[in-house]
This record gives sequence, C-alpha cells and structure tokens, in this order.
Amino acid sequence: MARKLHARGNQISNCRAQPVTTATTQPTVGLFVTCLVDLFRPSVGFASVALLEAAGCRVVVPPSQTCCGQPAYNSGASETTAQIARKVIAAFEACDYVAVPSGSCAAMIRLHYPTLFPDDPDMKARADVLADKCWELVSFLTDKLKYDSLQSKFDGAVTYHDGCSGLRELGVRDQPRRLLDNIKGLELRELAAPDICCGFGGAFCVKYPPISEAMADNKIDDIVAT
Repeated sequence: MARKLHARGNQISNCRAQPVTTATTQPTVGLFVTCLVDLFRPSVGFASVALLEAAGCRVVVPPSQTCCGQPAYNSGASETTAQIARKVIAAFEACDYVAVPSGSCAAMIRLHYPTLFPDDPDMKARADVLADKCWELVSFLTDKLKYDSLQSKFDGAVTYHDGCSGLRELGVRDQPRRLLDNIKGLELRELAAPDICCGFGGAFCVKYPPISEAMADNKIDDIVAT
C-alpha cells in the first residue's frame, strides 16, 4: 500500500528527492504508513494523505519505510530495533515533519528512538531530530497546523476510543474531539470508558488471547451502548 500511496500523483514521491520547505513553501510532510494501515486498513493511509493535503501540506510517502520497530522493542530486542530505526530515520530525514496515523508508532519514534543509540552520538542526534518532528496525525493537524476547518458533513452518531499510547504517551485526547466537533451533522456520543484498553496491546493479544478477547468484548459492548 505504501507503494500505491507513493505513486499517487506528483505530490507523493520519494522524500529524499524533495527539498526541505522554506518559509514561503508548503511544509513537506512524510506519512509513516504503519504496518496495520498497510496490511489491514489502506483506506486510513489515503484518508491521511487527503487530510494533510487539505491542511496545506505537501505529502510524501517514502517507499523504503518499514515497521517502526515497536514489536521488537517491546520484546526486548534492542539491537534489532536499532537496525530498524536506522532505516526509518534515513527514509524520513529530508522531511520537514512526519505524521503517523497511530499513537503507538508515533510514540515509538518520538519517545523511544532517542534511547536506542547510547553509544552512537551521531545516530542519537539524528534520532532526536526525527523525534522532534514526528507527530501523531490528529495532534499534528490540530496542535501544530492549527487546522480545524473541516469542510465535511456526516449525519449520524459516532463514538471515539482513546488509543492507549496516543492518550498516555502523547497526550492525545481533546484533539480528535475538536476535529469531530467541526463536522456538520455529527453527534459525538462518548463511551462509558473511552480510555480503557481495547485488548490489542501489540504482542499482548498474541501472548494472552483469552484476556485480550475479554477486553475486546467489553469494549465492543461499550461501543454498542452508544
């Protein structure tokens, strides 16, 4: 899917081939697609591009990007994680910003990449730069770009689940609700427990499937109740 995004028109191309923005040009934003979007929900990737372009960004999707390395990191494989991080850093180095439609992947790059290179000052500095310009998608739109002029309409009721990493590691809570408030006709019905984990938890759902399934059932019941 990343390659399809990469091929979409003139605005989506290899990040390394593009100049960094100046004060008079659009910001060049690299979209970190994420594994789950790539393999399960490609529509999220295309919707992310549409949102960023509507907010005035020039979007690029480096085709060399891979997993952020979070599964390896959570499993204690620090050397493997560092190898993955090196590739991600190189892929997005020329971008002004990096937007990620996932709180957990954004937190991995923003908070944990700088800890991976204690004995490599050069890579540590490069990781710090990437971390500083990496944003969770909705937080980037609202907090950085101050974008809230959604020209959208949706006649119906929706609810919102706060992802664990976005909420707890990055402080993403009010931002998506501000955007939803700008959609005409939309009624936001809050969950009884919007901040309770859905049960996925990365490798947690693989290691403890009965617990994960029970948590997912509770989340589904909470959603249906809205």
